[in-house]
Amino acid sequence: MILTGRVSIVTGASQGIGEAIALSLAEDKATVILVDIQKNKLDEVAEKIRARKGSVFGYSADVSQFDQASELVERVLKDHQKIDYLVNNAGITRDGLLLRLKEEDWDSVIAVNLKGVFNFSKAVIRSMISNRFGRIVNIASVVGLMGNAGQTNYSASKAGVIGFTKSLAREVAARGITVNAIAPGYIATSMTEDLSEAVKNAFVEFIPMKRFGTPDEVAQVVKFFLSEEASYITGQVLGINGGMLM
Repeated sequence: MILTGRVSIVTGASQGIGEAIALSLAEDKATVILVDIQKNKLDEVAEKIRARKGSVFGYSADVSQFDQASELVERVLKDHQKIDYLVNNAGITRDGLLLRLKEEDWDSVIAVNLKGVFNFSKAVIRSMISNRFGRIVNIASVVGLMGNAGQTNYSASKAGVIGFTKSLAREVAARGITVNAIAPGYIATSMTEDLSEAVKNAFVEFIPMKRFGTPDEVAQVVKFFLSEEASYITGQVLGINGGMLM
């Protein structure tokens, strides 16, 4: 796929799935706008893209803050005149059984994982409507579809992302804008690296394909949803979970 000239915002781009998405888009000649609260890691990803002769710009922002999202989008529009793609990937976990879950852990997960999607989608949508073109891909999760003990906050946030995706897709479909979601299962990232071998093995036993997915496998599906090949697909949720949920 050649994405030359496409201006792309990727949130949560400093590591894991977000980094893989950013690298993949840059590889296909898109201009990539990296967004993350972790400035040092963001700079490292930007340097990787520049080393490969890619076009990249990094911005530090808290996706849960509407003003920061709006200001960042305004700056991108001023510098690049348009935004073609938005990938809402930023997310956090604060796991715990509901009986012991702290209110601040509920609030922070909902603020980043769900409100962050609202903030950036709201900020870009007027420009996309004016251009009568846009692609939005939201990173949900398999647990937003099936639930998971100890993750009421995370599961609720990702289920909310799925509902948001379907509703926004209906609102903007006639304006040349598609909105889709991807629901990854267990993906090999820094989050899963911290798990014990016993826990990893237990998860793998639950996956029919008997392995974790990779960030690049998610990135390739994101790129498909952004491409012209997916121009008649909207409001869909695609699972990338090795058969965990069928």
